[in-house]
Amino acid sequence: MTESHPAAGGTSDHTSTSDALRGAVEAAFPATIADLTRLVKIPSVSWAAFDDAPVEASAEAVAELVRGLGVFELVEIRRAAIGDGADAPFGKPAVVARRAARNGRPTVLLYAHHDVQPPGADEDWDSAPFEPTLRGDRLYGRGAADDKAGVMAHVGAIRALTEVLGTDFDLGIALFIEGEEEAGSLSFANFLHENRELLEADAIVVADSGNWDTETPALTVALRGAVAFRLRVSTLAHASHSGMFGGAVPDAMLAAIRLLATLHDVDGSVAVAGLTSADLETPPYDEAQLRAETGLLDGVSPIGRGEILSRIWAQPAITVTGIDAPSVANASNTLVPSVAVRVSARVAPGQRDVDALEAIRTHLERHAPFGAKLEFDAVELGNPFLVDTSGWAVAESNAAMAEGWGREPVEIGVGGSIPFIAELVAEFPDAQILVTGVEDPDSRAHSPNESLHLGVFRRALLSEALFLARLDARSADS
Repeated sequence: MTESHPAAGGTSDHTSTSDALRGAVEAAFPATIADLTRLVKIPSVSWAAFDDAPVEASAEAVAELVRGLGVFELVEIRRAAIGDGADAPFGKPAVVARRAARNGRPTVLLYAHHDVQPPGADEDWDSAPFEPTLRGDRLYGRGAADDKAGVMAHVGAIRALTEVLGTDFDLGIALFIEGEEEAGSLSFANFLHENRELLEADAIVVADSGNWDTETPALTVALRGAVAFRLRVSTLAHASHSGMFGGAVPDAMLAAIRLLATLHDVDGSVAVAGLTSADLETPPYDEAQLRAETGLLDGVSPIGRGEILSRIWAQPAITVTGIDAPSVANASNTLVPSVAVRVSARVAPGQRDVDALEAIRTHLERHAPFGAKLEFDAVELGNPFLVDTSGWAVAESNAAMAEGWGREPVEIGVGGSIPFIAELVAEFPDAQILVTGVEDPDSRAHSPNESLHLGVFRRALLSEALFLARLDARSADS
């Protein structure tokens, strides 16, 4: 690999640029946080059961911020169809932008998403989910970390770059701020295909992950895949009196409980034949840290086997995330004829999502108790991902993180999934993909009291600005 030259004049010029970027980030930081709070106030939940208007408003707000940067030749809000056919519905609005590279410089695609998870119950929050609130060094609110801070990291980094270099720099930048990531990115593949020329780049930065802790940056190099589906377990044609027939015929709840219990060994490890694990090196991480970061109750033991981070990053996991059954308040003395559950599985790097789905389905069919009837639908799939860390983009990103944080980055795996990355790889096979982020272990993305650590955000934003400056000083083929 040819070494990059961060600035035309050598080390002293690079130091001067670095210092200027640091000053620009600091000077603009209050305005950046103000813009972030305005975005967080928009309840842009992209799930089908929620109003589309806030997602539309969020896209407009992001587009306005991007236009205000004054560096893009095109800024638009676009949509793509979900699936094929003339009657296919359209996905949520995404913001796209592009400026062409000049003088042999590379092009970088910056990705984030402006939609958010549902807030859940207001009473579970210490402050209203869409009223961003600063407590200590954290900004609380739904989307404050995941992923409107990712949006503002891109906006803030470009602002700092233009403050130092002006708007006439040579680096090519494409921007893709998605509007339906939290709803499964259903139109993502079509969107990429339809906008391929607009989004094509030499390197892609996906700002939707986390860091090792509040003082140590991380580059995510492994992501588990995802398999989810609805399982209906049925044993009776209709409900029956539990006193009259209980003990003679199986109710669906009994069958479902016994069936779901077969998915795990006694220690909580996944017990499904055909699900594989990956061989990943993991840094030290003990049970005390696991308890601190997850809120594991005293007396409750962790589950699984092997190193703790291996269980999270490199082994499969299966969780029942929902059950449709009579509530306790409405329970009668009835044998329930049918029960539906939502099964969510994580797939270790190295295994295809479709193979994992088949393994789980085969297991459930073979273990159905009492001959219970099983139905599968509402399937969602996403392949796992392993980053090739040998390219120049990783080297430049690591150098920028080390400079921006004052500490070398850690390469980490993530137990969660970003399924669309596999679609990025399919559409742009030659692009180098970097998975970064602004979260830390206490950000609680998707949970009540989601928050952004302002120190982490400041350092992540600076690191991205430094990364863009480094790319502006190198040729695309070096």
